[in-house]
Amino acid sequence: MIPKWMSVIVMLVTFVNGARNDDGIQPCAKIHTSSSVVPLGSPVIATCVIREDCPLVTGQAVHIEWRLDDRLIPSSPEASESSRVSRAVISSFNHTRAILTCCIQASPPQVVAGVEIRAGYPPEAPQNLTCQTNLTNPNTITCSWDPGQTETHLPTEYSLHTEIWADNENYSYKLPQGVHHYTIPRFEFVLLYDMKIYVKAVNELGETTSAPLVLEPVSSAKFDPPSIQVIPKKYGCLRLNWNLSPDQAWLQACRSLNLEYRFKSVDSTQWNDPVFVQNAKTPVDMCHLLHWTRYFAQIRVRYQQSPWSEWSSSQSGVTLESAPTGRLDSWMEISDDPLLKQLNISLFWKPSKGFRANGQNVSYIVLVQRREVCSTRENYCTFSISRSIKKVYLKAVNAAGTSSTVVHIYKHKAHPVVLDATAVPNGNNSFLVQWRSMDSSGLIDYVVKWRPLLKSGLSHIQFDIAGQNQSSIVITGSFEPYKPYGISVYPRFTDGIGPPKTFNAYLREKAPSMVPKLNIQKSWNSDIKITWEEIPLDQRNGKIQDYTVFYWNQKGPVNVVNVDTEKRSVILKDPSVHGAVLMVSTLGGSLNGSAVHFEFQPFDEVASAVIVIGSVFGLSLLIIVIVLTCSSKHKRFKGIFWPVVPDPANSFVLRLTSESTQYTHPSCDSEDPIYLSHLSFPDIPMKLSKEEDDLWINSAEETSDLGESICGSPFITEYSGSNSDSVPYATVVFSGFCNSPPPKEPHVYLRSESTQPLLEAEEPFTPKCYQNLALGGMTEEQHFFGPSHDCVPEEVADPESLWDDFPFLRALAMNDTEND
Repeated sequence: MIPKWMSVIVMLVTFVNGARNDDGIQPCAKIHTSSSVVPLGSPVIATCVIREDCPLVTGQAVHIEWRLDDRLIPSSPEASESSRVSRAVISSFNHTRAILTCCIQASPPQVVAGVEIRAGYPPEAPQNLTCQTNLTNPNTITCSWDPGQTETHLPTEYSLHTEIWADNENYSYKLPQGVHHYTIPRFEFVLLYDMKIYVKAVNELGETTSAPLVLEPVSSAKFDPPSIQVIPKKYGCLRLNWNLSPDQAWLQACRSLNLEYRFKSVDSTQWNDPVFVQNAKTPVDMCHLLHWTRYFAQIRVRYQQSPWSEWSSSQSGVTLESAPTGRLDSWMEISDDPLLKQLNISLFWKPSKGFRANGQNVSYIVLVQRREVCSTRENYCTFSISRSIKKVYLKAVNAAGTSSTVVHIYKHKAHPVVLDATAVPNGNNSFLVQWRSMDSSGLIDYVVKWRPLLKSGLSHIQFDIAGQNQSSIVITGSFEPYKPYGISVYPRFTDGIGPPKTFNAYLREKAPSMVPKLNIQKSWNSDIKITWEEIPLDQRNGKIQDYTVFYWNQKGPVNVVNVDTEKRSVILKDPSVHGAVLMVSTLGGSLNGSAVHFEFQPFDEVASAVIVIGSVFGLSLLIIVIVLTCSSKHKRFKGIFWPVVPDPANSFVLRLTSESTQYTHPSCDSEDPIYLSHLSFPDIPMKLSKEEDDLWINSAEETSDLGESICGSPFITEYSGSNSDSVPYATVVFSGFCNSPPPKEPHVYLRSESTQPLLEAEEPFTPKCYQNLALGGMTEEQHFFGPSHDCVPEEVADPESLWDDFPFLRALAMNDTEND
């Protein structure tokens, strides 16, 4: 954008340089220069002359100044202010465009004249002139050139010139500013005649011409892409029939054209290098191809040194079929069947680098001793053979013939060779498998086998073979990211197969899809054990690097424990753990599980169970010891721990009663005289009859095994009736046998101190206080229950009624009478 001051100066220059305006006023000054357009960097000399009649300087001294744009430049020493002439010299003009002005010194300075000076370079000769003929209707010639690398900074005009020598005709074509190409119409050239073509460039500093181009227009023609047809000709060859487009077909008959063809097999992604054919005729044979293989082909043409046409569209053809050639690479897995004494074999194969199917519908046959055991179109087969078989034959078959490969039966060897093996991703669909091995004699190659672990079946097993000197191989297949693949490296010897190195690999990894649930247990010593299950293989998304357990209590910080991938458990020594989280990591990322919060009582279930089991075991052992001890000292401990408690219903007296019909009065002369030492009285709710009294008398002699004492006798005031915890007893003590003389001292009947309960009476009673009854053979001082001083005797009408209340006393009285 031009500044305002420059616009003003330009207007002023226009005014001062004008010859005369409408009023006839002449400019006050005029500037003379050597040229208004100069080469960039050259010197510029200018002279300013002020007219004598200029009104701006009339009657006063004149002082002239020079300015180049807005910069003041010195005047030359020869300048004379009195003569009103000044001269300025610019040693090097480095502006492409600038305005030089002549000014009269005043306040402000007055511009009296000015001139615009432009600088640049003369044009360069146009370079790289090329012309191309278009043979499609209408025919034209298009020429283009390079104006040069140096900018002229000046307007430059280009023109194209042609000379047809045969017709002696010349044509010139001027081009717009900045345009460096032109298309010559058809009526101004002849296809089969030579013509001269050149370009001229002109600006204010000079002109130049390009090197001329002499050509026959047809030789610069770019042909249209030809049409092509591919047909099989003979074994290993395809024939290419081609033709130019209809508008250019006439040239195919009168001119020899050069041709290039290229091809690729149906399985290839790149074209082979083009094959050149000079002075090509139609058709062209393309040979040295594989049998029964589909190929795609393209061709392009040109005349002499003309540009190549575009490649034709791709057309395909299939070579003729022939028998397969080459051998198959094979791999087998062997398992021994000891019951049937045979080998179970899974045989896999793939085409080697030198194998060619050479036909369609290729199938494979496995022969064992000329017996066909397998025929398939797959790349694997399973069969069983005898242990004595050393080799089998694998044949590839098509309609034209067969090829055979010998497969040796390799036995397993225990000699390890492969020390370590790994696999790293190598692009989007391959792995770089590397291994280390030790030197071993007889080693022929390595077999690298792989399969997807999430898929089953022999069809998914693949393998590749590496040479004995190799330590790595790139395996390629339809590998999927985040899926596990099992890879094994086997060393193969001349007489067997060594043990493999097997590992899992992932093409790409990411964080697992799930985190296992934590199982929490508390041990006997208050340690906390956390366990978890293994992540399913399809949800790992990579190789598990480690497990990380984060745990914390209610007040303390978060603690971290890294756990080995093989353990899947951790023991925490802190019994106050409040919560935990499990994090699972792969090389592709990590995933946290849900937080588990838990609390334990001081003794949890496991500790309680251990305590109970220990207590029961100890108590059982103690009982066993006591039982064994008691068994050895039965009588002593029986009296201590199990005192004899009489059962009146099964007493010896009752048994004697049942025998009273035979022995009513036992003889006192018996060899084993019976004497009554103890007599126990149950609470009998009813009175005894006369006959029952006799029974008790007869059985009194056999009561030595009855209970010994009584506590809480009904004759004691504390007795509370039938609801009491004790049952009344009485003990009768005799001092001699039945035939012994009466004792001098009266018999004493003692109350028992026993606390053992017996059968309670059905009816409660409160015994009365009786006087001592006189019995036969007893003195008045003898009392049945001893002297009574506190009781007031009741008047008894009938002494027999008293015996009804004390039937046992009746029996004693009667027995004592008989003894007397």
